[in-house]
Amino acid sequence: MNKLSREKQIKIVAALVEGNSIRAISRMTDVARNTISKLVLDMGEACQKYHDENVRGLTTKRVECDEAWSFVAKKDKALHTDEQGTFGIGSVWTWVAIDADSKLAISYLVGNRDGEDAHVFMKDVASRLTNKIQLTTDGHRAYLDAVDRAFHGDIDYAMLIKQYGNPPQSPDTRYSPGEVTSIKKQRVLGRPVKEYVSTSYVERQNLTMRMSMRRFTRLTNGFSKKVEFHMASVALHFMYYNFVRIHQTLRMTPAMSAGVTNHLWNMGNLVDLLDTRDLAGKLAALEI
Repeated sequence: MNKLSREKQIKIVAALVEGNSIRAISRMTDVARNTISKLVLDMGEACQKYHDENVRGLTTKRVECDEAWSFVAKKDKALHTDEQGTFGIGSVWTWVAIDADSKLAISYLVGNRDGEDAHVFMKDVASRLTNKIQLTTDGHRAYLDAVDRAFHGDIDYAMLIKQYGNPPQSPDTRYSPGEVTSIKKQRVLGRPVKEYVSTSYVERQNLTMRMSMRRFTRLTNGFSKKVEFHMASVALHFMYYNFVRIHQTLRMTPAMSAGVTNHLWNMGNLVDLLDTRDLAGKLAALEI
């Protein structure tokens, strides 16, 4: 990104994490959309790399998991026959695991809502923890085998199963979700403490994610057109959420609360990850 000054990069990244679209940022900063798109991809790669290498060795006690729906290019009902079953076109899901105490986003994965990605996701979650945890997920059946295999049964695990009724059929409730009619806490493995069986924190984080990324905003044309940009935006969001954005209840960032970092990051620190990535690439090229 030699064509953009560090100050301009900071302004663009700050606008991105606050939910502005690429077109809007282009108008505000007088930077070409293609240049901003390239910055999104570069930042996504750098953020994913830093998260993967540094959000580890966690002493987390309680974890909540959930999956947030979105779509890329078009909705499932508009898919052509040859596009069905192709990842990156149609529905995509963002799997999220959050520490219920520090609010740290431990792991995330953009993929399908199936057993294969459930295994990949839960294996990654387990690899970042150092002690036995209590885990709560929703009632998605793919978690059952994935959790057992990732933690080898050494976990206190429960499902929070919600039953929904049909929303009233009227113009005022056309886009409203079904009302929750019942909630069941189901023990799956170990001895989970019933009062801690909850997915409230991860669901609240999913709301933050939708509010912070234009690509997740419903009923607009701001959705991702290519899955690589969607994945990059998710990586940028979670880096900002963990290290830069102060949690109002904690009065510090989740990364500080979890002991992953001992200081508050700013937007400049976030942009500086690009230099770390570029340096690693140059060193790798020299070794070749």
